[in-house]
Parts: sequence; C-alpha cells; structure tokens
Amino acid sequence: MTAAADINVTRAETSKLKDINLENIPFGKYFTDHMLEVDYEDGKWKNAEIKPYQPLLLAPSLAALHYGQAIFEGIKAYKNDAGEAFIFRPYDNFKRFNTSAERMAMPQVPEEIFMEGMRMLIDIDKSWIPGQKDHSLYIRPFMFSSDEMIGVRPSEKYKFLIILSPTGPYYAAPMRINVEEHYVRAVPGGVGFAKAAGNYAGAMYATAQARAKGFDQVLWMDALEHKYVQECGVMNVFFIIGNTAVTPDLKEGTILAGVTRDSAIVLLKEMGYTVEERAISIDEITEAYKQGTLKEVFGTGTAATISMIKALNYKDFEMIFDVEQWKAAPEVKRRMDAIKAGVEVDNHGWMYKI
Repeated sequence: MTAAADINVTRAETSKLKDINLENIPFGKYFTDHMLEVDYEDGKWKNAEIKPYQPLLLAPSLAALHYGQAIFEGIKAYKNDAGEAFIFRPYDNFKRFNTSAERMAMPQVPEEIFMEGMRMLIDIDKSWIPGQKDHSLYIRPFMFSSDEMIGVRPSEKYKFLIILSPTGPYYAAPMRINVEEHYVRAVPGGVGFAKAAGNYAGAMYATAQARAKGFDQVLWMDALEHKYVQECGVMNVFFIIGNTAVTPDLKEGTILAGVTRDSAIVLLKEMGYTVEERAISIDEITEAYKQGTLKEVFGTGTAATISMIKALNYKDFEMIFDVEQWKAAPEVKRRMDAIKAGVEVDNHGWMYKI
C-alpha cells in the first residue's frame, strides 16, 4: 500500500483563484488548482500524486463507461472565524466509500490514501475554502474501473481521485414532492445502500417526469409493495409526527446510510424528540396528516443539509405544510451549521482539523 509519504506533489504554476469570486459561488461549477489521482494495478495502489487539476486521457474502451463500475462520496470542508480549516465527519464517508467499493466488486482504498490524501490536498488548496457564512469547500472522492477492454467482469485496474469545488449557499427552496408509484430506486439485495453512480442515473427519468408535472422531486417507495417510504430524491427523509421523528431504517440495504441523516438523528434526540428508525408506510403518513399530527417533512443530505418539503402529493391528495411554523428542521440545520462553522462546541467529534 502507498504510504502518505509516497504521495508526490506537483504544484500548479499559477492559481485560478485570482479569477474567481468565492462569494455566492454556484454549486459544483468551479474546481480548485489541484487534484489527487492514484492508480490501482496488479493488486496494489501506486502512482499517488497531487497535481494540477486537469483532464483525464481515457480510452473509448474504458470499462467504467460500459459497465458502470463507479462510486463516489460527497464531503464538505469549512473555515471558522479564526481561519482554521475543518472537514465534517470525513471518516464516516471513508468507511461508506469502502462499503460501496465492496458491493461494486472494487478494491478497498486504504486510509492513508483516502484520508491523508484528502488532508494534503485540502491543505494545499485551503485558500479556496470560502470564509463567508453558509459557504464551504465541496470534496468529491470517486473511483472508477479503468481496464481498457470490453468484458463483463470486475476490472483489474482502477483510478481513485479527489477533486475540490468551492460552493456558496445552497438555497434549496421548500419543495413539492410527488410519491412515485411506478418506478423504483432500489430493491432488497441491490445496490441502494452504495453510493454508486448508476443509482443516480437510474433516478433521473422518474424525476424528470415529476418535474414536468410541476414537482421538484419524487418520494421513492419500496419495490415490492410500493407502500413503504425509501428516500426523497437523492436524500434521506424524516417525518415529524407529534414529538417523534420517524425515518426509514437501513435494514434492507435499499437506503443510503447518510452522514447528514445520522447527524440529524443525534441532534433531534438532543432536542428532546423521540427518534424511530423503522418502516413507515405512505398510508401512515397520510393518516397522520389527516389527524393533524404530521408536523414536518424534510430531507437530509450533504449539499443543502436540510431540505424542507412544503407539499407532498399522493394519488392526487396533496398534503400542504406551513414551513414558516416549523421548529424541528430549522433547529437541526441551525445546530449543524453552528458546529460546522465553529460557533458552537463540537461535542461529537465531527470536525476533522486540517
């Protein structure tokens, strides 16, 4: 395995930062001066290098383009008022990355490459971390099969990379969601729990159809009965029913174990809510709404942290929510953002200092 000291560094001659205004920068459009690239060949990781951000030279026969062996993660780094840089819960993403790799028949990325490579890369490009409120540096580790041949089998070669993208506030307006009754995101025994590229491609058609009808996203249901809630778009989802927060459990392997999801569970418990991770049906949700006990519905994810749902449509029955009256979701976001910004004490060990 490659040791941290074996990560070679080639610095960019000039920085692109002078040409970019980091205030209110759009999500995922600009990338920093450097990237990490590592090759996997002959059962070993080699050629680890941090180098100037640049295009990749890929063969048309590249296995990932034909058979979809590709996984990724989404992480964020922040600056506090003292200018110190921190990453939010990177070890959780590291572990989940390798869980995805195992399911997709890909090699494990060792900690000294994933974590130390990420730390070194961000340290070099830390001037790209915006210091303004609600700004961050988005971190995208990803891996794909790099065999240059066509054949349905796990590759023998892979590439692992990390790229960085400064981003401004992710102003996700409260969403209108349609319950998807035909298409499914994942099945038991499938790859729903993995952060595989194909999961996102497979979701695009149903999402586009929902948007054509005036909705922002879909609420995915289970594949067998179309009865039990899975995820909301590309996010985990929570329902505040009375003083209880309910979120679908992870037992069947159809739902991504979100880092923001887990953080929200911790904070909701600290706020005095009972949290239940269990199967929840759309019928239970509609009944709670009719009885007046369904108070809030929101998604959790890396990009927006908390995405409020102002309307949920099921079989032409639309549940409308007054998000201005909500208490749980806004407070979860406030507490999480305060920890990330260093405004409140991190009692959970979530922030990893660069």
